[in-house]
Amino acid sequence: MKPTPEDPIARILSAATFAAERHRDQRRKGKDASPYINHPLALAHLLAASGERDPTLLMAALLHDTVEDTATSFEDLERSFGAEVADIVREVTDDKSLHKAERKRLQIEHAAHLSRRAKLVKLADKICNLHDLGVSPPADWSVQRKREYFDWAKAVVDPMRGVHPGLEALFDREYAHKPAESG
Repeated sequence: MKPTPEDPIARILSAATFAAERHRDQRRKGKDASPYINHPLALAHLLAASGERDPTLLMAALLHDTVEDTATSFEDLERSFGAEVADIVREVTDDKSLHKAERKRLQIEHAAHLSRRAKLVKLADKICNLHDLGVSPPADWSVQRKREYFDWAKAVVDPMRGVHPGLEALFDREYAHKPAESG
């Protein structure tokens, strides 16, 4: 039996399959170099486990890095998953033509103005990144670089406060594991 396009579970699994295919040759930066697909899967799982059951949101979480990190366009996403999913991904995608410092600054500046769905994806992304940084940090990251990432993630999350108190509390718990200053 072929699932209908309206079947939310089939649509979510289609997005997971698409993301897995697009990220198939990528690894996370952590010392364990886990398959990259684990990251978008973790975001979608975190959102679902926190009570978010919106299929469009979960698809966007699964696809949130495809345009930024693979040869995928917003048009590809719109064609395959609809304008709503593509628009959420567009909101959370950095412009890679800009310098890293500018991209990071813009994430802070734009955070308060994101749609609710984009805020949830961004919040889940920061939670997962802090968790991964604590569990399996990149081998070449100094304590200072990790501390800077934690502080920057908090600067992105703080303007979004109020979107999901449960996820914000989870972010705060992850942030509490910020590495101590060395020396």
